[in-house]
Amino acid sequence: MINSRLALVLVLSSMAVIFIAQNVAVVEVRFLFWRASISSALLIFFALLLGLVLGWSTHVYLLYRRSKNELIFYRRT
Repeated sequence: MINSRLALVLVLSSMAVIFIAQNVAVVEVRFLFWRASISSALLIFFALLLGLVLGWSTHVYLLYRRSKNELIFYRRT
């Protein structure tokens, strides 16, 4: 019997390979004074990675602020 996690990893990996194979075209990215030529699959991957890091950082910061506020509240009572 195949482990469900292994099956999920295999399905997601195969979808990632198909995505990369279909998006090999090079696109030019211009931002302010910079120009870069990069594969569209890599561009999407980096955008996803940036969003993941920013979302995780925001989540950790908000948890830190909430725990700090709860600590101050408990000290007052």
